[in-house]
Amino acid sequence: MNRILFAGLSSGSGKTAVTCACLRALQKKGISAASFKCGPDYIDPMFHQRVLGIPGENLDLFFADAKTLQRQIACYEQRCKIAVLEGVMGYYDGLGGVSDRDSTWDVACATNTPVILVVRPKGASLTIAAQVQGMLSFRKRNQLAGILLNGCSERMARLLAPMLEEQTGLPVVGFLPYVEDASFESRHLGLVTAQEVGALSEKVDRLADAFLQHVDLEQVLRIAATADSVGENTEQKDNTVTAKGAEKAGAPTDRAAASWAADVAEPARQNRSTAVQFSIPAARRLRIGIAQDTAFCFYYEENKRALRQQGLELVEFSPMKDKKLPEGICGLYLGGGYPELHAGKLSENSRMRHAIFEAVRHGMPTIAECGGFLYLQKELEDAEGQVWEMTGVLDGSGFRTNRLQRFGYAVMTAKENSMLFEKGESIPVHEFHYWDCTQNGTAFEMKKPVGNKTWEGSVAGSSLYAGFPHLYFLAEPRLAERFAKAAAKWQEKQREKAL
Repeated sequence: MNRILFAGLSSGSGKTAVTCACLRALQKKGISAASFKCGPDYIDPMFHQRVLGIPGENLDLFFADAKTLQRQIACYEQRCKIAVLEGVMGYYDGLGGVSDRDSTWDVACATNTPVILVVRPKGASLTIAAQVQGMLSFRKRNQLAGILLNGCSERMARLLAPMLEEQTGLPVVGFLPYVEDASFESRHLGLVTAQEVGALSEKVDRLADAFLQHVDLEQVLRIAATADSVGENTEQKDNTVTAKGAEKAGAPTDRAAASWAADVAEPARQNRSTAVQFSIPAARRLRIGIAQDTAFCFYYEENKRALRQQGLELVEFSPMKDKKLPEGICGLYLGGGYPELHAGKLSENSRMRHAIFEAVRHGMPTIAECGGFLYLQKELEDAEGQVWEMTGVLDGSGFRTNRLQRFGYAVMTAKENSMLFEKGESIPVHEFHYWDCTQNGTAFEMKKPVGNKTWEGSVAGSSLYAGFPHLYFLAEPRLAERFAKAAAKWQEKQREKAL
């Protein structure tokens, strides 16, 4: 499948704006595209989805191996002509900030994808050539195939392009000028979410028009068409194109990757239901309530797909606006997001808080990650320092801090059996939050993949997983299967009670 990856020298290079501009430009030209985000980020795939109208996915070598990433992309070959990948952080920035493992470069090598480097030329000219030369020589296999100047005037682009091509040997595919009223705002966890950006479609249209005017799309497509051959005859990188850390943590086997591919391919083409892992009569389809609004919006599309593969129907509801849980549900999924920014509205919706308290208290299978974990606490401090009552399922208090807490990847090992885990099982996870809690749980041992930092965290029982770490079901497909089995068991118990 033809594919291209937009990467940057660092965060803040404008990768998301460039990626969205390219996706919409492809749409305008009638070229079907799929989108992917390198790493564990939730927010950028939301922008991709708003542009394309189909979910974006994550490609993460800490969670999955190279074959799985390749299968993820290949599953879209029948419906899309090109895959557009967006990098994360700086191109070579990986685990612990001192390794290239699980970096954008690592993903580019693992998926054999040519890379266009997005460069902001503000305050530099010839020095940019030195930086790019350093990028080219830093690793023998670099995957770099072009340069795109971002936030650059036409006059500056005319000056820089020939110099950069002469000094680096890479083609400059064009430039994206500053487009008035088309920037994306940021907050403490990155960009504001796509649903919060006013007139997003119009902004992306303006970016796409600028992209089509000033970037050689045909040249970008020619570079994308080299995807299958890039790097084939060059020396492999020293640490190979597999996620060693993730393998040790229990990354998916080739069997799991094959199962994932079988699940994705057909629904991607025809949006049909997939086969389940255990038999559930169609008349008794399991319904799972999934929190979805501006307070709870951080979900991996791969997680949703894994749950659907188990025969689960995901029914969206808003903890901020709805007064009751969806009818007939037999499980809850409370994802991450920004409950701290909406604590007042969440607290004022006492009927929903009480409904969730009663559901979890009576054993409804529940997964609550990060923001969902904070929502299950007794109380939560908002961004202004006011404390609000939450559901009270758990006894802790969520509070604001001035820095990221336990940020990044970790390996999580279960200390006891629970709904999702067996004692001793380890999986790769990710944390990304400024807010912390007075009671983070003790059900798992967490360990950073780089260094010796360890800690305890998360709450787990026969019907509950709740904690700051975000789970990735593609890393351990049995999590979705076990959640589905717990939901089926709950449904059966409710039927027995009704008799």
